[in-house]
Amino acid sequence: MLGTHVPDDDGGRPMNDAPPTWYTAAQIAARIPPERARRLVEQVLLAGFDPAGDPERVSTPAGAGHLLLMPSTVGGWTGVKIASVAPGNPAQGLPRIQAVYVLMDARTLTPRALLEGAALTTLRTPAVSAVAADALAPAGAAHLVVFGTGPQAVGHVHAFAVVRELTRVTVVGRSPQKVEAVLAELADLGPELTAGSAEDVAHADIVVCATSAAAPLFDGSLVRDGACVVAMGSHETDRRELDPGLMGRSLVVVEDVGTALREAGDVVLAVEEGALAVEDLVPLRDVVTGAVARRDVAPNVFKGVGMSWQDLAVAAGLVEPQA
Repeated sequence: MLGTHVPDDDGGRPMNDAPPTWYTAAQIAARIPPERARRLVEQVLLAGFDPAGDPERVSTPAGAGHLLLMPSTVGGWTGVKIASVAPGNPAQGLPRIQAVYVLMDARTLTPRALLEGAALTTLRTPAVSAVAADALAPAGAAHLVVFGTGPQAVGHVHAFAVVRELTRVTVVGRSPQKVEAVLAELADLGPELTAGSAEDVAHADIVVCATSAAAPLFDGSLVRDGACVVAMGSHETDRRELDPGLMGRSLVVVEDVGTALREAGDVVLAVEEGALAVEDLVPLRDVVTGAVARRDVAPNVFKGVGMSWQDLAVAAGLVEPQA
């Protein structure tokens, strides 16, 4: 569980008058490498935190778009990510989504740190996926197939290379130029790197879906029993990356059942179509604690949408002393 450490000044008094420290994207990446981010997320679950109690993501209209508010309290820390979504920004050369994170101590709700929010998201999402994959992927998993060519695709490769000794990484994307750019960015990682197609899932030990797809990316019947599939891209209730056949024959793990039924199209649509039963959904903390084991006789799917407690776990780790 995140600690209750509250910074003091030299006289032992809380620094209520001290301004919050600002952490840039580069500082976040330097202080929290992928393996530490994974451990910070995992430690919260192992300490007994139940994601079902996390507040829902709040969306509210604002200006030329809307704001997403993601608050959470875990241990001695409270935090909120404020993300702005402005659909017209790309036409002006600006990001569609921008974010800032405010970290406060839970006792006084005094702001202690401000973080560049997009960098935090880019770090914590692969960390959550890596926690799931570490519990769900075969011990000897060596071949990773990644759908997507954005920062999350790259981040997932780095995060998964820590939890398994990968010998081959196959990248699948719609743009050959973007695929080549990803391969070049990963060139120093170590495994064999190749461009591939949807059919490569038939030979994969782990599959990662990091896209904004509205329809399934591949034929789920190709996925081998015992393999691990992580889908974290599409997170609207009418969009999905995985087909109902795969969802129906797999062990399906979600961050939290209630959250998945509100936000995860892969889950919502499979349930509506009768391929998946709600009672068969497994919370992530159950596989992390060992209450539920991965399956060798079926695929193991993790569907994530991102939750507030995950941002807080990593943000607090940025300022807490390392054990």
